Amino acid sequence: MAEVIFDHVSKRYGSVVVLRDLDLVVRDREFLVLVGPSGCGKSTAMRLVAGLEEITAGTLSIGGRVVNDLAPRERDVAMVFQSYALYPHMSVYDNLAYALRLRRFARDEVDRRVRDAARSLGIDALLGRKPRELSGGQRQRVALGRAIVREAQVFLMDEPLSNLDAQLRVQTRAELIRLHDRLQATVIYVTHDQVEAMTMGDRLAVLNGGVLQQLDTPQDVYDRPANLFVARFIGSPSMNVLPARLEAADGALDAALAGQRLRLTPAQAAAARALPDGNVLVGIRPEHLALADGVAPGVSLSGRVELVERLGSELLVYLDAAGATLAARLPAHAAVSRGDALTLAVAHDRLHLFDPESERALTPDG
Repeated sequence: MAEVIFDHVSKRYGSVVVLRDLDLVVRDREFLVLVGPSGCGKSTAMRLVAGLEEITAGTLSIGGRVVNDLAPRERDVAMVFQSYALYPHMSVYDNLAYALRLRRFARDEVDRRVRDAARSLGIDALLGRKPRELSGGQRQRVALGRAIVREAQVFLMDEPLSNLDAQLRVQTRAELIRLHDRLQATVIYVTHDQVEAMTMGDRLAVLNGGVLQQLDTPQDVYDRPANLFVARFIGSPSMNVLPARLEAADGALDAALAGQRLRLTPAQAAAARALPDGNVLVGIRPEHLALADGVAPGVSLSGRVELVERLGSELLVYLDAAGATLAARLPAHAAVSRGDALTLAVAHDRLHLFDPESERALTPDG
């Protein structure tokens, strides 16, 4: 396998910049997930690796070789698309074998690769069937198999699970992780689904507006978002973000939020004092809120419940607090109803602070 290096890579269509000055190293045998909203540049980055788009500026290397001017067939990459793109008139076996036959591999080698890939994906009993005789999950495995038989340096996967129902997505995610462990392949995986990103990637590369926002392990991206965009994009429900003023009180520093206050830890206060005008954005994850016995100054917020979503295993509660809607993740059997006045304890040592101007995180340790 091989590492993939984006060295100040940009892509524009006329005056429209789709990918801007991307510096990124995908490590050898890594499962890297490119994640971000629609139009953020993640699929374009993958197509640049595949050679399906030309690079506007910068250098792209695969396995130590610059590939800017190489045709797709010369790059030794295999791609799995969002659509299955199977040949309907061919059997599963022939779909898997097609690319190898085009390259004039020996018949025995074609058969070995096809059957090895089919066994690894659990579709060896389907080799004689046509695509119309397969379920969506089986078709997706065949599409994966067509990439696997290539035994390429790099595997590219562009939202391959988006056409599957929820249960199949979970099942196929697990299969892809096991497959990566077996193949020890370099994989670049594109998705807008943060659950896929968090559960599958060795590292996440979060993109927005064609710009890399953060590159780190899934847990570190979640715990220590680099900026407001990452904080809001990663996590469901999204992080609560409340505007506040910094005010000194009792020798400490508080974040004052529309008549309510949260006491900052010494580390948070030290970071917040760098703000020139005293305005700050306070981020609170829904799981860092809990039912409180009473109002505790500095470590609780109060409001009125606007919506309760009962998910069986938990409640998602939305309340009007501190002049904004606050989402909280609470136990399934909590006695909470719409219209209730509610006080929530805040894990104030888990607050995230952001500069309102630059939107950069002020507390790298969250």
